[in-house]
Amino acid sequence: MEDPDTMAPEERKKKELKLFLFIAILLFPILAIAVVGSFGFSVWIYQTFTGPPGPPS
Repeated sequence: MEDPDTMAPEERKKKELKLFLFIAILLFPILAIAVVGSFGFSVWIYQTFTGPPGPPS
């Protein structure tokens, strides 16, 4: 891999744009789905053992 300091400015901009698009279009949505899904899964597992919230019976 080439050192970013020695790259041509046009080539560096191209790589930065590709990296930005990868992060914005792929990585962040996948991470968001994973975080929300894992939180929902943990709440579901917690309620499996403790029961749903509500007034005491």
